[in-house]
Amino acid sequence: MDRIRGLLKRRGADTAVTRLRRRRHATAFLHRNLSRLTTTLLIAGYMWMCLIPISLLSQGTYIDENALQPAQVNTYWSWQDVNRADQYLHHLEGLRDRNSTSGERAQFIRDEFIKLGLTAAIQNYTFATSSGPVSGVNAYSVMASPRTPGSESMVISATWRSEVGGEPYNLRGIALVLSLAAFLKNYSLWAKDIIFVIGDGYLDGMHAWLNAYHGVIPPNLATDLLDHASGVIWTALNIDYSGHSFSHLGIFFEGLNGRLPNQDLINSARLISHYTGGVPFVVYDHLEPNEFPHRWEEASILAHAPEFIRQSPQLMDFEYRAKNIGRHVSYQARGKPSGAHGLYHRFRIDAITLYAVPATGPHGFFAFGKIVESTLRTTNNLLERLHASFFFYLFTSPGTFMKIGKFLPSAVLAGVAMMFSGLGYWVQAGWVQETDVDAQVKTDADKQGKSGDIREQIRWRSRPRPILVPLFIIVGTHAMGFLAFRLICSSLFLNYQSIASPFFFVVLTVVPVAFLLPRDRKGAAPVGVLLQACNLCLASTVISITSLLNFSLAATLAVTLGVPLMSSSYSISSSSPSNSRYVALTKYLVYSLLAWGWLLFLPNEVKQAVWNWEVLGIWFAPFVCLVYAPLAMQAGIVALRQLYEW
Repeated sequence: MDRIRGLLKRRGADTAVTRLRRRRHATAFLHRNLSRLTTTLLIAGYMWMCLIPISLLSQGTYIDENALQPAQVNTYWSWQDVNRADQYLHHLEGLRDRNSTSGERAQFIRDEFIKLGLTAAIQNYTFATSSGPVSGVNAYSVMASPRTPGSESMVISATWRSEVGGEPYNLRGIALVLSLAAFLKNYSLWAKDIIFVIGDGYLDGMHAWLNAYHGVIPPNLATDLLDHASGVIWTALNIDYSGHSFSHLGIFFEGLNGRLPNQDLINSARLISHYTGGVPFVVYDHLEPNEFPHRWEEASILAHAPEFIRQSPQLMDFEYRAKNIGRHVSYQARGKPSGAHGLYHRFRIDAITLYAVPATGPHGFFAFGKIVESTLRTTNNLLERLHASFFFYLFTSPGTFMKIGKFLPSAVLAGVAMMFSGLGYWVQAGWVQETDVDAQVKTDADKQGKSGDIREQIRWRSRPRPILVPLFIIVGTHAMGFLAFRLICSSLFLNYQSIASPFFFVVLTVVPVAFLLPRDRKGAAPVGVLLQACNLCLASTVISITSLLNFSLAATLAVTLGVPLMSSSYSISSSSPSNSRYVALTKYLVYSLLAWGWLLFLPNEVKQAVWNWEVLGIWFAPFVCLVYAPLAMQAGIVALRQLYEW
């Protein structure tokens, strides 16, 4: 029995030893090939991003919520209602031509709502911003539902201005909302209250109304309290009809800080536009290449390519999908709503903007009115909030989309590559390689008078990793970003931006040089290596977390920070000290431009980002100053600290 127990113990010990050996071999293999692994992961992530527009990764849209039943009702919108919309348009054009004030426009709209027998009121508001006050007057009306106590509601809205087409005023959109108010009040089938809102300006008016409606008034907003209100808003349709007539109906769906509405609302609008209104449906105002091939070839990036490439259906489809995705990324990464509908998403309201793509025909008030009526009838069927379909998606074409699992890994792979690279630098900082000559072999060689055959033994010696100095640098750069953000948001900077921008850029470039003062401790790991390890791990964490909330921003960070942060350190053994100093200083200047160059080259974007933060609460400006720029500057400090190695 004792022999059997001893044998079992020996087998268990052998298994443990084998497991440890396998783990050691795997660790050694990973350490030897770490640079290849991180490069492969980074390239795979970037290639995945480039392949997102291919049609194989997309799938057809569909309706998840059975209660919606889009395009299944008979519409009653008639040419009489179109005539009423034309009359409203005539009055609105008069207000525009005589440069009427915001108060006069709001008074006219409120009076028209009251003439229809609806409760209506106006709302004065003023936003205090660093560039000056932003004021306006909104008009709104509430149509009570005859079948419910008013605990739920829907919104139809339009803004005075439009920023999509060539026409700056959304007069036809407002006329359509007024005519719809006169039309919808004649029917008793509504299970929810309908709120009509005409916002002043483009985004500020609607934002002020929503804040007042929900009782969330920021300190910089002075506004009237609403005289009339309804219940919880479930859905909202924003009308943008600035042209004379239109050929396609475009959809805008991005909201504040990257939020998206439930996809069922967009899919319902597409089906209704096709089957009820007979209007082609497009993403944004991008017309499909097969509808206007000559117009598409003129605007295509392949316009100067050979004809067989220019007219390739696969390349045209790829370019069209890439154009849609690029427009989506430009909105979502900056956190900017693509229309007034995006302001509703903050309050968990599914909203979209229906945009009439300007053309010489063939559609007008009649088709648009039928589409809005049918869409309201569809959302009127809801018994609960939209929840069955997707909230994270990419629309590649009007009828296809990508699930989150098909595009999210592209940014995650880049983040994983940065994390592995950072962990590799952390391990490298904790160990130093030493070469010793075998003493016994050396003695024998000396006795025999031989200088060769001396064996060298490589040993790894652990060394301390003082983490306080890198943490101090990290905290210092982020604190510097906070101060820069406060200065950029000041009225002094915005009033003298042409002078202040170069001055702030020089200051923000010179100040981090002070972080070079803490010297490397003898026998300890270099601060530059520890800083790069922490910098890469922190950037990887930011990208991975952001990818779940705002994929476009995470992908932008992966592209702009991935390669620069992983290449911030370099070997100095192959170059002379003078050349290496020149390279280090040049790289530091490049990193400074990467972090703060937008102060010099994008002055209008800076002013718009500050306005978006102060008025709309968009987080893009503080994110760039407090997160993105400090990460880039930390990489620059890593490159600059190489000067201590000479």
